[in-house]
Amino acid sequence: MATIYSTPTCAYHLLRLPSATLERIPELRVACVGNVDSGKSTTLGVLTRGWLDDGRGKARVALFRHKHEIESGRTSSVGMEILGFAASGEPVFPTAGMETAAGSAAKREKLGWDDIIRKSAKIVSFIDLAGHEKYLKTTLYGMTSQNADCVMLMVGANAGLIGMSKEHLAIALALSVPVVVAITKIDMTPANVLENTVKSVVKILKSPGCRKTPVFVRSREAAVEISQGFMKDRICPIFLISNVSGQGLDLLRMFINLTPSSQGDEEKYLLDAPLEYSITEVWSVPYVGTVVNGTLNSGTIRAGDTVLLGPDGHGAFGNVTVKSIQRKRATVDTAEAGQSVSFALKRVRRGAVRKGMVIVAKTDGTPPPRAVMRFEGQVLILYHNTTMQRNYQAMLHCGAVRQTVRIVSIDHPQGLLRTGDRATVVFEFVVGPEFLKEGMKLLFREGKTKGLGVVTRLL
Repeated sequence: MATIYSTPTCAYHLLRLPSATLERIPELRVACVGNVDSGKSTTLGVLTRGWLDDGRGKARVALFRHKHEIESGRTSSVGMEILGFAASGEPVFPTAGMETAAGSAAKREKLGWDDIIRKSAKIVSFIDLAGHEKYLKTTLYGMTSQNADCVMLMVGANAGLIGMSKEHLAIALALSVPVVVAITKIDMTPANVLENTVKSVVKILKSPGCRKTPVFVRSREAAVEISQGFMKDRICPIFLISNVSGQGLDLLRMFINLTPSSQGDEEKYLLDAPLEYSITEVWSVPYVGTVVNGTLNSGTIRAGDTVLLGPDGHGAFGNVTVKSIQRKRATVDTAEAGQSVSFALKRVRRGAVRKGMVIVAKTDGTPPPRAVMRFEGQVLILYHNTTMQRNYQAMLHCGAVRQTVRIVSIDHPQGLLRTGDRATVVFEFVVGPEFLKEGMKLLFREGKTKGLGVVTRLL
């Protein structure tokens, strides 16, 4: 049991029992978004590594996946980083060399992900998303497919809530994901500029489009109280942090540690329902074969189970065997609903698997699930500069599915749609059939055109 904070009249203690197995460790998924150069990757590097930044982005180098990201300093892919918390509440950091050269520091880390998860009683997975406008498609896919428990919106104190930050905030609100705001770079920002940034953030959060109640977290007591209720209430916590001086980072870490995971939420993830697993990443690993990563939406699975993989280009599902299961690079025997895990598939070519496919339970006597080319959705047009008519095409994001769709029919008196219109629309996939379910949230965009809605009927 760890004491979080105490006052003369009361004290808060954290009692967290270590999980008996790696399969039972709770996981919180946090998607990090914000405008370009707002300090997303640097903040994650500081939070997960335990050492401060040098003001020139040293802390972010270990998070980048590609050479061009290191050269430009800008994330262009969906990155992933984890932070473990021990049963005492203390963060579990990789043991890193503290040399001034960021590259050598990244190479000398002792603990891998599998070591961190074994030492932890809780795991926080940070999804590092791109801030640049030309990577919006990638960011949108990361937000819809990763099933984030909350979104951390990074705002540079020197620049304010500008550009893609508003776009990312609108997407989080459309997906009904709780939002946490972190105002970064407060060490280098003049007091008057910081004050204006804070005012603009509060104004936007209180606006009719957001209807959030901004609350500044400046004490350990506030971090404890807000962390327990902000996911269900319309509260938006705001943190003022500096990755160079370290100001506010301990409060942010404590808040993330205490925020409950949705892994055990039976309304969101059904343990007793048949297996359903959405594929968000595919790799070909030497001497292992095809490996997929994704989230279990329902059910449970064991290594060695025979399941159905699909749909392929013709909408069919085929038998496949799960050779082994890994969770955060640690091998486990089972996985259950709400967990983000990787499967090694037996005798499956890399080219036969793509993002957006699903793995479902194989049951005797029950026909395989049906993939659809057409579906009906109730949509709201957020923005379109002219009118939207039949045969209009846009990029659809629905869970892990990302494909171009065409409007087949519009149930609207005028037969066309403008900004702010609501209507029932029939969509058709352009490339091939996909696995959808009624009630799934959908987002579609094309250029500056944006719309959101829900799948109401499969045709």
